[in-house]
Amino acid sequence: MGDPGIPYRSVAELGRAYRTDETGPLAVTRLLLERIEALDPRLHAFIAVTRDRALAEADAAEALLRAGSDLGPLHGIPYAAKDLYDVQGLPTTAGTHVLAENIAAADCTAVARARAAGMVLLGKTHTVQFALGIIGVNRDQGTPHNPWHETPHIPGGSSSGSAVAVAAGLAPVALGTDTGGSVRTPAALCGLVGLKPTTGRISRHGVYPLSWTLDTPGPLARTVEDAALVYQALQGPDPCDDATLGVAAQNVLPELDRGVKGLRIAFGDAAFFEDADAQVAAAVREAGAVLEALGAQLGSIDMPEVRQVLGDPDFRAVILGEAVAVNRELLANHREALDPVVRDLLERGEGMSAAMHAGGLRKLPAVRASVADTLRDVDAVIVPTTKQPARPVAEVDANLESYRAAYPAYMGNTMPINWLNLPGVSLPCGFTEEGLPIGLQVIAKPFEEQMALRVARAYERETDWNARRPALGWAATA
Repeated sequence: MGDPGIPYRSVAELGRAYRTDETGPLAVTRLLLERIEALDPRLHAFIAVTRDRALAEADAAEALLRAGSDLGPLHGIPYAAKDLYDVQGLPTTAGTHVLAENIAAADCTAVARARAAGMVLLGKTHTVQFALGIIGVNRDQGTPHNPWHETPHIPGGSSSGSAVAVAAGLAPVALGTDTGGSVRTPAALCGLVGLKPTTGRISRHGVYPLSWTLDTPGPLARTVEDAALVYQALQGPDPCDDATLGVAAQNVLPELDRGVKGLRIAFGDAAFFEDADAQVAAAVREAGAVLEALGAQLGSIDMPEVRQVLGDPDFRAVILGEAVAVNRELLANHREALDPVVRDLLERGEGMSAAMHAGGLRKLPAVRASVADTLRDVDAVIVPTTKQPARPVAEVDANLESYRAAYPAYMGNTMPINWLNLPGVSLPCGFTEEGLPIGLQVIAKPFEEQMALRVARAYERETDWNARRPALGWAATA
């Protein structure tokens, strides 16, 4: 499978290698395609590999570099996109065989912007059906295998395939979507960096929706810098997505390496730590100590808005009600063909009244204004991304009750951040005794992605958690 180091190089490292002629986009793309062919039958990250497109885009990127034309830091960088993203000529199945003939007429805005930045599309990755699931299980098209354990462990969802692809060195970066934690949770469980921007930062045009109120695309990457570089290329107003209009693009890169000296960083209140695994809680507390040693002012903060949104069913009606509206036709015509756990959630949404959905929408502005006031005197909040590390698929998915019981551990700390429309970054902050990743979530004020990334970057540079690699011998010999 070629140079064993290249699959785990960061975007920045690959860019330097391209520009010193150590290697080129075409060689890297070929190596990754070879690696996908060898490992993905066991990992099951990809639903479609765009081999011809990838080689053509890599060849074009290499020719431009040789001609002295450089499109920037993402020029020639391979990536993967979740199977909610429209890619011209390919089906957008959203995790179900029922949509196998849903062929995209054009690339979505995010893929078009990635192409304009010179990126190379390797393929599309598996997702939970309709992106409606934080565990990462898909009984229809198959569940991606978390590469950190030989026994199938949950990868997190719904951007499950994107996380597995990056964690296993099949792609340097990948695109996911986050409505209740679907970028941050798989990033945490697979040992990656995942950025959930404020809704409105990145266009959703051409991305299969779950909840138009809460959806946002976001990158999964190996480093904070890589996530920032992809975010930088994808963000900005798009006339095809009203949520982005009036939201000026921002340059997060100048602030990325400023450090945390003098910043006010707080542990989130007890709700984020209740019922957390002891190893997870200890790792997050230690991360706070690292930031304090770097010069941050460390404290704690009470966030009553988190308990408010978790305790009010009207907020759940926003996401589930909109999911039902999006998938109404499929529910009417193909209900029995849907994944049982997804069907269960959609049927719960059908049982929620229009008044509950309207009530949730009406309450959102007030609770978002309240949390902005709560966070007035801090720069960032740190909490566990998930309360538990990855667990065996057989254990979590034993039955509907065990699946439901896992929700609080894997989305209890992420879902409120979507309702409150705060940006959040998950990054690795340790490993359990069993060798499973632990995620730290850095939360900032609305539209202050640069602060969340800056704090995450400072912690990352002081630690080496993101340098660890899963042992994949079991996958290679499958």
